[in-house]
Amino acid sequence: MLAVALIEMSVLVAPVAAGVVRGSVHVPSMEQEAPAPNAYAGRASSLPHVMTMTHGAPGDAVVWLERVPAAADTASPAPHPKLAQKDQCFQPRVLPVAVGTTVDFPNLDPIYHNVFSASPIKRFDLGKYPRGHSKSVTFDRAGLVNVYCDIHSHMEAFVLVLPTHVFAQADTDGHFALPPVPPGNYTLHLWHPDLHEVKREVVVPADGDLTLELGW
Repeated sequence: MLAVALIEMSVLVAPVAAGVVRGSVHVPSMEQEAPAPNAYAGRASSLPHVMTMTHGAPGDAVVWLERVPAAADTASPAPHPKLAQKDQCFQPRVLPVAVGTTVDFPNLDPIYHNVFSASPIKRFDLGKYPRGHSKSVTFDRAGLVNVYCDIHSHMEAFVLVLPTHVFAQADTDGHFALPPVPPGNYTLHLWHPDLHEVKREVVVPADGDLTLELGW
């Protein structure tokens, strides 16, 4: 009887089949931006390095799935993601988050910065604050939020607020892997701040993963 009970229990807790959508994103080459100006002339020693932001970086691409079953659209609690002010730029340039996520905005530069957005999805102005200080914003609506600094006009970042936890940001080589989802039909979104959004219907198989080559 004990053996039968153990077998029945193992059937009850058997994991649901799930597949992973993975692959590579190919971004067309673009003209790169010039180095950002140092807004503190005569005090350049306070900023030994000013980062050059580029357009068309593979790591700025974000992939996510639409029509994910609610049971699979979950995420484990994690520390707040950070969008830092460093080397007179926002780092990272692109930050994808799920609806309801709180993002920290630490200032890591030896100068004052400001963080604000006039985007209708989330309007805010955190004011000016020095190195070592951090402020937070909770993003409670899906959509794109453009983030700026009113002291340094060249500073710009993108918070992409998604209605799902099943998303991934490509690495510097363009590779990505989404969280596992049950087999079935989904709409895949490919987004990049410098290019138009791409949608594609995909089928996650019941056995094995789905590997894709994506691009524009």
